[in-house]
Amino acid sequence: MIEKREFYIDGQWVAPQMARDHAVIDPATEEPCATISLGTEADANAAVAAAKAALPAWRATPPAARLAMVEKLLEIYQARAEDMAQAISLEMGAPIDFALKNQVASGTWHITNFITAARDFEWIHPLGDGTPGAMIAYEPIGVVGLITPWNWPMNQITLKVTPALLAGCTMVLKPSEESPLSAMLFAEMVHEAGIPAGVFNLVNGDGMGVGSTLSGHEDIEMISFTGSTRAGRAISKNAAETLKRVTLELGGKGANLIFADADDDAVARGVKHCFNNSGQSCNAPTRMLVERAIYPKALEIAKATAQATKVGNPREHGAFIGPVINKAQFDKIQGLIEAGIKDGATLLAGGPGLPENMNRGYFVRPTIFADCTPDMTTMREEIFGPVLSIMPFDTEEEAVAIANDTDYGLTNYAQTQDPERLRRLGRALHAGMVELNGAPRGAGAPFGGVKASGRAREGGRFGIEEFCDIKSISGWAQEA
Repeated sequence: MIEKREFYIDGQWVAPQMARDHAVIDPATEEPCATISLGTEADANAAVAAAKAALPAWRATPPAARLAMVEKLLEIYQARAEDMAQAISLEMGAPIDFALKNQVASGTWHITNFITAARDFEWIHPLGDGTPGAMIAYEPIGVVGLITPWNWPMNQITLKVTPALLAGCTMVLKPSEESPLSAMLFAEMVHEAGIPAGVFNLVNGDGMGVGSTLSGHEDIEMISFTGSTRAGRAISKNAAETLKRVTLELGGKGANLIFADADDDAVARGVKHCFNNSGQSCNAPTRMLVERAIYPKALEIAKATAQATKVGNPREHGAFIGPVINKAQFDKIQGLIEAGIKDGATLLAGGPGLPENMNRGYFVRPTIFADCTPDMTTMREEIFGPVLSIMPFDTEEEAVAIANDTDYGLTNYAQTQDPERLRRLGRALHAGMVELNGAPRGAGAPFGGVKASGRAREGGRFGIEEFCDIKSISGWAQEA
């Protein structure tokens, strides 16, 4: 049993001010794998005080020096990739190969892209031609609170911590209590990289405790939160009294529009993307809309792809999906699968219950519903599990209308070989991100949504800007 009860505050590991043990559950076995402490308001206050004290010196540190420390952090992160993969696999059930090649690698990707953006970032620059002496300065917003989820631990931590460091902010991180081991390992890396004491602080805790303290704290200028839409609303309300900046990256219900002229791999690619990370991704394409002319063939491919998707022990090597995070999530997914059956959708693959040959662990059968309608529960609610809903459409206009008829607006997808249609869809689909024909987002592209998906823009220079205040300066002395 791993015991990690301490918090990282002001450059050192310190005991919690009050004992509140919390068991971290291995979702593959349903057994405790670690014990951590849940912090209290006093612990959060101590971390905020450390960050506040460290702010003047850190914001005055030249950007080049901050960049050098982040470059050192990247070196350490890459050197300890295997340790990080083991931690993520244990705490949230990611298969070990997937944990290394995808979960850990996402952190490498983001840190690298931030470094690239920071090298060219103009912290102060002229407003433009024709406005002599007018300057624009990007300055750190101050002490920030970072609240991250369990489903992509390093993806979200690096998307927040890295730009905050580069911008000159000091911070308090509250990782999910479901996946704290990877975050504590990351804190060790920050320490090894020589980030000054108090700049980065970590306090484990739950949303009602440490999370609420941070979002309402008068000394915190910004909260960056990734998680559920429900929690995002609560954080916004709690933060309103102190008028802090709130950036939210929330849920999604992505639509994947597949036209008759799509490439041969489009359907299988969409199914695999939906099931990726056991369906626990806010940008998963969980609604597949298929042009009627190819609908029967698409169902055949989707069914075969689901049946070929293996579910396995995350400690073993290979290509398969692991369990979902915990019993509450497992039960929720089972209830939504039952709702799909009750609503009259055709169960094409999977269904309720554990996969064959498994009698414990929070494993979900890769499930596909066909012949869905836009009003069905599985077409409207974020399931956060390996469950895909498919329905046909007749026209481009109908497909766009169905795709946009959702509370969410994170990522939508489209598959067609018609370049003019691609461009139309890229603009017509109402989301923060649109991915066409399986093309990934470019390095440094912003990640974020609209509507109930929140309006954060994380990644690259956009992510750095989120942690800055923009100052307008006039009458700037001209160079001789």
